[in-house]
Amino acid sequence: MSTGSLPAVEVTPRGIEGVWEFTPIVRPDDRGVFLESFKASAFEEATGHPFDLQQMNISVSRAGTVRGVHFAEVPPGQAKYVQCFEGRILDVVVDIRVGSPTFGQWDAIELSSEIRNGLYIAEGLGHAFCALTDSATVGYLCSEPYAPTREHGITPVDPELDLPWPDMELLLSPKDEAAPTLAQARQNGLLPTYQDCRDFIDELRSLG
Repeated sequence: MSTGSLPAVEVTPRGIEGVWEFTPIVRPDDRGVFLESFKASAFEEATGHPFDLQQMNISVSRAGTVRGVHFAEVPPGQAKYVQCFEGRILDVVVDIRVGSPTFGQWDAIELSSEIRNGLYIAEGLGHAFCALTDSATVGYLCSEPYAPTREHGITPVDPELDLPWPDMELLLSPKDEAAPTLAQARQNGLLPTYQDCRDFIDELRSLG
């Protein structure tokens, strides 16, 4: 299908460094719709480096399910490109990089199968989402494969973070429910540093 002269995707940097929203141009016709859900050239122009896809995950969640806040040790971390293929989710990014100007702050955005927007979350950031519809199917493109020894979490109900979860019964896994608060994770030396994250991304850009 011809995409014409219109851009395939609109790219918007978010309020936390290392986070971009990608909104594809949806082209409907009498057969359905067509869109480019990921475009390497738009991604590289925004981030300054390619996306090295190593794994794709798909989760299906009932309403109120919260997954996260998850992150991986840097280097190499695990960057994610997140999309909602069915339903709607509230996607939340938390800046957990010690020394970052926005450390402890969060950004929230709704991803849906109607708008078909995606969110890129760079290495070293915490990620979580909540399913807003009866069923929500979420896909994650990941820059690194799952490595349980490098994976960590922060409780998504940390009262100091005060994440903007909807007013509904929340369903958490036992692991996420038992995860430390941000302050506890920092005290235990689990959090990445802002400088380590910047150094790693600078290395990606030099290789790209």
